[in-house]
Amino acid sequence: MIALDKPRNWKPIIKEFESAVGKTGVVQRKEELLTYECDGLSSYRQRPAVVVLPKTTEEVAKVVKICDRNSVPWVARGAGTGLSGGALPVENCVVIVTALMRKILKIDLENQRVVVQPGVINNWVTQAVSGAGFYYAPDPSSQIICSIGGNVAENSGGVHCLKYGVTTNHVMGLKLVLPDGSIVEVGGELPEMPGYDLTGLFVGSEGTLGIATEITLRILKAPESICVLLADFTTIEEAGDSVSDIISAGIIPGGMEIMDNLSINAVEDVVATGCYPRDAGAILLVEIDGLEVEVARNKQRVADICTKNGARSITTASDPETRLKIWKGRKAAFAAAGHLSPDYYVQDGVIPRTQMSFVLKEIEELSKKYGYQVANVFHAGDGNLHPLILYDNSVAGALEVVEELGGEILKLCVKVGGSISGEHGIGADKKCFMPDMFTATDLETMQWVRQVFNPKGLANPGKMFPTPRTCGEGAKVQNTQKFNGAELF
Repeated sequence: MIALDKPRNWKPIIKEFESAVGKTGVVQRKEELLTYECDGLSSYRQRPAVVVLPKTTEEVAKVVKICDRNSVPWVARGAGTGLSGGALPVENCVVIVTALMRKILKIDLENQRVVVQPGVINNWVTQAVSGAGFYYAPDPSSQIICSIGGNVAENSGGVHCLKYGVTTNHVMGLKLVLPDGSIVEVGGELPEMPGYDLTGLFVGSEGTLGIATEITLRILKAPESICVLLADFTTIEEAGDSVSDIISAGIIPGGMEIMDNLSINAVEDVVATGCYPRDAGAILLVEIDGLEVEVARNKQRVADICTKNGARSITTASDPETRLKIWKGRKAAFAAAGHLSPDYYVQDGVIPRTQMSFVLKEIEELSKKYGYQVANVFHAGDGNLHPLILYDNSVAGALEVVEELGGEILKLCVKVGGSISGEHGIGADKKCFMPDMFTATDLETMQWVRQVFNPKGLANPGKMFPTPRTCGEGAKVQNTQKFNGAELF
């Protein structure tokens, strides 16, 4: 447990860091530290005291040991694309950045696995093996810039997580630096390892249990055939009903995504795909893959289901160029939202597919109640919603109202049997909603697990768990970064 307002003489500590990683691997000038004061959740900012950029497992271990000896809190950071404040610094902390750890260490096509450092960009893995007919399945929308280390920390998903699962389903083993600086290996090169599933425990732990410095990933053989269908509807409810009917028919697409009218027009304004009808209430993207005969059959079945639910038109694409063009808009949806409003606040709730129409209507009512537009872009197949609340942060008090609206959406997700996060993690943003989903006993059990690995509370303090316990108080603390000596684990 640590006091974040403790005064500290940084000079000798910085010298130790320079000895561990070299002077060029330590950032301490105030203007340079601004780069690291937030992740993709830019509403909250805190400048770290020091940033360290190691290049090897051994350098990471040295840096963590220095922090341990000096009781310095630290936050691990990958590419900084996270959307829940998981890499948000705390006061007087060190940020350990893995961006220079960018080596693909081993490619084993025969056993369908790749070993990478945490700074390797998600899309690089597929690029490295695509020539041999393989690919890496988890594909967040930010896959051209997000790193594997961050994906592991947040258990990231993506368009294809419906059929192929999220990051944890594709991580076979990890080399870890624990919060005391010791180096351990969990999992391995076999699909199933005996003993406790420590790999599964670590994936999604958001940097609170240590830092992954080498990651063994499972890669897949590219399917024989792929087809993408784009169906447009008058209402988003019709698109949602189609999703439920497709799954009920026993069809498991590679991915199913819905975009509403606001998102459609934002994408067309920015990306100009020419694929998305601007007057549609919503579009549904369905990707079917597998054997050629299977794809041909399911393509027709999906088209029939969409037509039955009111699809105005259906476009299909099997060639790679057109498929890429259709998906380009969906991948750019978050960035395109910036064209609609000066700022947006994105949430990441999960709901049962059968509740989709109801929840979307409720979100529309909440949008009217709070007076802020909500653009809906989401992984429809597994019910992972991404409502983007549009607002102007320069308007006094707007952020607080928008946060309240986002909280109501998360509570709605839990109420219908869902979750407060599907892939973005809890971080600093959603920790105050953990009691809405878990009992006090559940949360205490999680804390015991955390303390086994992180007894001093130095690894990513103040994340995932509600401290302070009330939501409003927690948001205020995170925003002002005045902890008044509060001890965080």
